[in-house]
Amino acid sequence: MKKIRIGVLGYGNLGRGVENAIRQNEDMELVAVFTRRAPESLKIATEGVPVYPAASVADYKDDIDVMILCGGSATDLPKQTPAVAEYFNVVDSFDTHANIPQHFADVDEAAKKSGKLGVISVGWDPGLFSLARTYSGAVLPDGRDYTFWGRGVSQGHSDAIRRIDGVLDARQYTVPVPAALDAVRAGNNPELTTRQKHTRECFVVAAEGADLARIEKEIKEMPNYFSDYDTTVTFISQEELDRNHKGIPHGGVVIRCGKTGASAENKHIFEFRLQLDSNPEFTSSVLIAYARAAYRLNQEGQTGCKTVLDIPPAYLCKEDGGYLRSHLL
Repeated sequence: MKKIRIGVLGYGNLGRGVENAIRQNEDMELVAVFTRRAPESLKIATEGVPVYPAASVADYKDDIDVMILCGGSATDLPKQTPAVAEYFNVVDSFDTHANIPQHFADVDEAAKKSGKLGVISVGWDPGLFSLARTYSGAVLPDGRDYTFWGRGVSQGHSDAIRRIDGVLDARQYTVPVPAALDAVRAGNNPELTTRQKHTRECFVVAAEGADLARIEKEIKEMPNYFSDYDTTVTFISQEELDRNHKGIPHGGVVIRCGKTGASAENKHIFEFRLQLDSNPEFTSSVLIAYARAAYRLNQEGQTGCKTVLDIPPAYLCKEDGGYLRSHLL
């Protein structure tokens, strides 16, 4: 069996998760890891796999079938994904919802020029939660969607805080408001603002002498991340962060409350829930499934950009259609 050759750009929590996920998929192999750090300083878990400078990715365009990009959405992926799509089929986890249309357009243009295929915004939200919202809305058109995240660590939001001048490390927790969640599950179809659904808790390690008031202000006023939420910022030591916030759990729920019947007399609750011990490891597993789809679609001649909404679920699975119809349908 010819294995799908995977490259990984970026070796943080997400990159390490992708490396582990490849081991659970026998139709794939890790070919190379690319890093902005000094390659000789990076010790990866897979023996015999080389580590190269990120700037050299184009030199390996004939050796890799799909490049999985594991950078952050704030500043990395908007530039990296279109650039790398000039040479490879790509998959990323871009998660700034408001900027997805522009990111799609940028990747689509680059991938069509190169004859490659890019899949963006892959993960669980955006990603699997996007599918849950799509399916439930199609089935229950007379209804309303609600999405709750957490309580858990948001990698993208934590990364955005770490980009602030004077911040050494940070963890950000997204926390559903219990009263709002209870009202939705009761089928009350409440009108809820963004601020009424979630709060955000930030634990920040600041550099010695840093302006804490400025850092807190920048966090709370950051558009697309914190400005629409009630946000608390707590400054702690690196030791406390390492001791009390070393895990990266997350999860959440998509709920649609809908009605059917001649007089809309029957109420239905559609709920899709995830509870994750490791946000990056689960996200990595989703990225791997869509890397398989990207490779297959490109082999069929498709190019440009796609999202999870555009890809048939059978393309995610290593089994063929006959197996899926026999075992999953």
